[in-house]
Formats: sequence, C-alpha cells, structure tokens
Amino acid sequence: MTEPVRRAGVFAALCTLSLVVPLLGPEVAGVIAAVLLLGTLAITDGPLFDLLAYPGDYEDSRLYGLFTFILAGVALGLLAVGTPMSIPVFVGTVFLVGYGNLAEQFVRVLTDDDGAHVTGFALAATAAGVVGQSAAFAITDSVAAVEAALPSIVFLAASGALLAALLRDVLLLYDDPIVMVSVGLLLWLLAELELTLGAAEIVAALAVTVALGYVSYALETASVAGMVTGVLLGLLTIVLGGYGWFVVLISFFAIGGLATKFRYERKKTLGVAEDNDGARGSGNVLGNAAVALAAVLGYAASSATLLPGGPDPTLFLFAFAGSVATAMSDTLSSEIGSVFETPRLITTLEPVEPGTDGGVTWQGEIAGIVGATIVAGISWWLFPEVDAVGAGIVLVAGFVGMTVDSLLGATLEGKLLGNQGVNFLATLSGAVVATALVSSLAIFG
Repeated sequence: MTEPVRRAGVFAALCTLSLVVPLLGPEVAGVIAAVLLLGTLAITDGPLFDLLAYPGDYEDSRLYGLFTFILAGVALGLLAVGTPMSIPVFVGTVFLVGYGNLAEQFVRVLTDDDGAHVTGFALAATAAGVVGQSAAFAITDSVAAVEAALPSIVFLAASGALLAALLRDVLLLYDDPIVMVSVGLLLWLLAELELTLGAAEIVAALAVTVALGYVSYALETASVAGMVTGVLLGLLTIVLGGYGWFVVLISFFAIGGLATKFRYERKKTLGVAEDNDGARGSGNVLGNAAVALAAVLGYAASSATLLPGGPDPTLFLFAFAGSVATAMSDTLSSEIGSVFETPRLITTLEPVEPGTDGGVTWQGEIAGIVGATIVAGISWWLFPEVDAVGAGIVLVAGFVGMTVDSLLGATLEGKLLGNQGVNFLATLSGAVVATALVSSLAIFG
C-alpha cells in the first residue's frame, strides 16, 4: 500500500467519526474534534507524522493539511446543528469527500489516466454520500425515513460527488477542506428544494448525463474538468427543471462543441483555434452556463415557495432560455465567423486581424442568429409558456447577448475582463433582456 493510499485511509476513517454527531450529539462530537485538532498540533515528527503529512507539511513540521481538514468538518458540523443544514447532509458531505479521495488514490496506483481518477472518485463519493446520509437518517429518525428521503439522498450524493470531483480537478489535491465546505454549502441549498423525481428517475437522469458527458470527452469536445462540469450542470438541470430544460442546455453543448471542431485546422493556421484541440474546459463551460444554472436554481426555489412573494417561475425559464440563446449565438458566431479573414471591429467597423477581440464578420453574425433561432425554436416546441412571441423574445435576447459579447470584447477584454468574464456578462445580458421583455409584455400586454 502506497503512502498516499495509507494517508487517504486514515482521513477516511476520521470522516467516519462524523457519525458521532447523530449518535452522541454535537457536544461529544465537539470534544472529539478538539482532541483531534490538538493532536495535529502535538505531532511534529515520527512515523505518525509521516503517515498523516502532506508534502507541504514537512517545511514547518506541522500537520496543516489534517488540521484544516478537521477544521472544515467542524465548520460544517456547526452549520448542521445551528442552521437548517441537516445532520444527514453534513455526514454525507464528509463521507463523500473522505471515501472518494480514498478510492481515487487506489485508482492512481493502477493507472495514470485522468479520466479514470475522476471516475473512481465520483463513483465512490456518490456511494459514500448515500451511505453517510442514510446512516444519519436511520440514527436520527428511522429506516422508514431513509426510504422516504431516498430520492433526495441519491440526488445530493451524486451532485456533491460531481462538484467535489470538479473542484479537486481545478484545485490542488490537498485542498479538500475547501472542497468539503463548498460541497456542504451546495448540498445545503439543494436540500431545501422540493424534488419531483423518484430515486429511479434521478439515477436515470444521472446515467443520461454521464453518458453524454463521456461522449463529449471521447469526441474531445470537452476536457475531463469540462466533462464533469457538464454532467453536474445536466443533472441539476434535469432534476430541478426537467428534461425540457436539459434539451435546451444540451443543444448548446452539442452544437457548440461541433462548431468548435468546424474547420479546426484552418483556425489553427489563423491562430484562432481553441486550446487543447478544441476541448472545452470547466472555465469555458461555467462561463457560458453559470447564468443558466442560476436560473434553474431560481426556478426550483420559486416553485418550492422558498422565495415567498418572489418572481413568477416563468421569468426564470425565460432567463434560462435567453442565456443559453446567447451562449449558442456567440459560440456559433465566433467559431464559424473566425474562419473568414476579414473581420471588422464592432465599435469602429475597421478591418482587424482574425482572432481580435470584438472582431465580427457578416458570416459570423448570420451563424449567431441561426444559433439563437435554434434555441428559440426548441423552447417554443418544448415549453407551453413559450409561444410564438416568447420564441421571438428568446431570439432577440440571444442576438443582443451576442452583440454585448462583441462590444465587451472590443472594449474591456484583456484589460478588465478575461474571456470567461465576458462570456458570463454576455449570457447575463441575454437573460436580463429576455426577462425584461417578458415582464414588459405582462405589464403592457
């Protein structure tokens, strides 16, 4: 057994102690946590230090990694007993991070494939999250409570595992305290939402998103981190919105991914091709889909009456469609328009070099309008709330968002904003335009 595996095993065993909270109460758990924290400060060398230490701990002979890991667990535990964050969510979060890490370290011994590492972590973390939540429910309530909560348990475990896998890919492997807190806060939010799907349906949703994510990775349209991000977004969209919302979102990922590959060698020659052979990373996925995800969460919260007196859920649907229409429009505009050598700066219409931020071509503008039209048409087809006028609103929002992206590229990108920031603000503008137009029709119509 390698040193990383042994260390991960010890950390997983410590994660099991989170069951002390439902078993013996927060007071006893607090005493145990205090003893563990003091222990990390007292151990400065020897075999036990070598077993528990991360590479960076040797410089100061302090178990900083273990100390911050336990401290993160304590912080989540305090939230669990002092706020609506339930104890099962707390236990499930700690379990999935600890045992997911253990599984990943085992896989690393067997292979160097990054995809296998992420898969091993996600599978084990999901299973551990289910076990941890179920055990806490059984202790604090009953076995019947476990059965009643099973759909939520599966959904939370899978969502937490995917977010943890994504954060671990983006951050360092030694940043599990940050991962634990981030996952716990997300699951806290998701636990407050009402689910309309059963456990089998949630598993089916997970299978669909994982399958499509793997296809995107196999076709090299997404990196490992991009794949995990897409799977997480897809799962949240299906469970909290529905399959109609997912079809709209996946249409962007599918068509946008293919557009990235369009005349890729030509783009490389011009110096405008996406890095990593066109595979989209997590930053690119989130830059284009973060607003859409926020709209899904807002829709679920408003539907679950968590926003008393808040906006009509339909507004979140149009915000979602407007943001996705913008992402689709901007992606097709840049990926198709970039193969033409005579772009013009949108602010002055002067000819600029291919790849210049804010450079547009008439071919790209047409491609962008087609992209927005596709999202508008799908929305009209799938959602009763979106009629012909609503589809027109989505189309306009997508075009406006695409134009905002070009304007920001010509004025602020590279100075105050990066590419992902521009994408985020553009999709936000598309969402705002869509909701503003719908609200105006409701007032004056």
